[in-house]
Amino acid sequence: MQIKQTLARLLLILLPCTAAAQSTYLPQGDKANILMERLEIKSRSDSFFNFSKTKPFTRLHTVNAVSHYLQQNGSNLSKVDAYNAQRVMMDNLEYVSEAERAKYVSKNPWFKRFYKSPANLYEVHIKDFDLIINPAIQVTVSKENNNDQTLYLNTRGLTLRGRIANKVGFWAILTDNQEKDPFWVRDWVSYRKAVPGAGFYKSFKTTGYDYFDARGGITFNVAKYIDIAFGYDRNFIGNGYRSMFFSDAGNSNLFLKLNTRIWKINYQNLFMELHNADDRIGDRLIGKKYAAMHHLDIAFTKWLNVGLFEGVVFGRRDRFDFGYLNPIIFYRSIELQNGSYDNSVAGLDVKANLAKKVQLYGQLVLDEFLLSEITKKNGWWGNKWGIQLGAKYVNAFGISNLDLQVEHNRVRPYTYSHGDSVANFTHYNQPMAHPLGANFKEYIGIARYQPAPKWLAVAKLIYYQQGRDSNAVSYGSNIFLYNITPPRVGDFGHFIGDGWKTNVFFASFLLSYELRENFFLELNAIYRKQETKTPPITSSNTSVITFGVRWNMHRREFDY
Repeated sequence: MQIKQTLARLLLILLPCTAAAQSTYLPQGDKANILMERLEIKSRSDSFFNFSKTKPFTRLHTVNAVSHYLQQNGSNLSKVDAYNAQRVMMDNLEYVSEAERAKYVSKNPWFKRFYKSPANLYEVHIKDFDLIINPAIQVTVSKENNNDQTLYLNTRGLTLRGRIANKVGFWAILTDNQEKDPFWVRDWVSYRKAVPGAGFYKSFKTTGYDYFDARGGITFNVAKYIDIAFGYDRNFIGNGYRSMFFSDAGNSNLFLKLNTRIWKINYQNLFMELHNADDRIGDRLIGKKYAAMHHLDIAFTKWLNVGLFEGVVFGRRDRFDFGYLNPIIFYRSIELQNGSYDNSVAGLDVKANLAKKVQLYGQLVLDEFLLSEITKKNGWWGNKWGIQLGAKYVNAFGISNLDLQVEHNRVRPYTYSHGDSVANFTHYNQPMAHPLGANFKEYIGIARYQPAPKWLAVAKLIYYQQGRDSNAVSYGSNIFLYNITPPRVGDFGHFIGDGWKTNVFFASFLLSYELRENFFLELNAIYRKQETKTPPITSSNTSVITFGVRWNMHRREFDY
């Protein structure tokens, strides 16, 4: 409660300073992200696309970046990219000129009030006020082998967004959800006491889950180069499919975000209120904890970016630690002043666009380490780090709109964990960075092909090996457990994969057709095999076929 009051006071102080144009954000999984990624790599040295590590992108930035690319290179766009660029404008009409907006007027709106443009159910664009309302629907039906139950997802809700006087923006996404998931997802829920990507949930028809997902917030500017957002939603830091720093795979959280973009730097601060791990027994308040993160992204050249990351998670029974509100100071120094009790991590990331075809990227996160112990190669438990290496290749082998991505992620045992049950890098019983937690190595391959404007095919291969924990002993994969002894056994001899060695192979193929703007018909096939190599040796494999429709919603996936 204290952090909410503090953030509210900050907002009241900052709001009167609002002067510049503001923008809301692209929703999670928005198709414009694909185009932004492609145009960044193809342009290579266009500063409009330099700072792509902190997501979601603002709608205004997306429109401006795509418009700028069209002015510079519009004649070189493929038919598919030109179509996607046109759709960016259509989906963000509040940020285009009136002349541009007129291009997207529907010939036959419903009852003269609805679908005045193909993308929006209801919209208002008048002086000092914009409002857009759309339905949010996702319905899928699935069949899993060796499972006589029909699996499904039933999501209904709405999205709204707008702006007031070109100074304050607002957004909300409200959905009611019921789902029955494959066996491996049910095992995950039983183990974590959480539905992936969701918060509070209830059982539904014995083996299903029922939950309400509400996100929203406001945005405004305090200066020409400083944007502020206050809301309850998700954020992501990185260029990879996964993130070693902060991911949007888990539940939403309350946050205050300050983003400063000027000259060759982009500097983002996140202050968050989180939930402790909870066994969900009985009706009671779930304990709170807090996190502060900042990410500095520097464009050394127009094609090379280097970023520095620092974050801390902490809990206080009687107060919020206001020292962490300082947006400039290193969190490690604050932690040391407090007695080195909190859980701080630091990181480095790199992104390089090469030859207008390839992007190389990587992340290194350091939770704790001693160089002397690393050189000894003795598996000291306190050497806690994670690394990501990846590459993207657009228009691969000269095939237009065929994009390939490979990625390797590796995280040492006990990374993101802490000596107490509060300050681990988790929120609402889910990891905040990589969804696997720690003590794993993972390989990802993705092929995405858009042969025609309305068609999209995505093939994905994932293989990972993880040393999982037993009931009595921690091998460092479960970051919710204390990293002290017990449950940790000894100080040395801890290596990636130690424990209940588990290998997982995951393959999926998606075929998607956009029937009308942001309304998709999709067919998805999944094969997953899991083997536990530590006695008793077990093996299980499953396949799932899914047909679904999706309207103004991100695709729900369980790819781990």
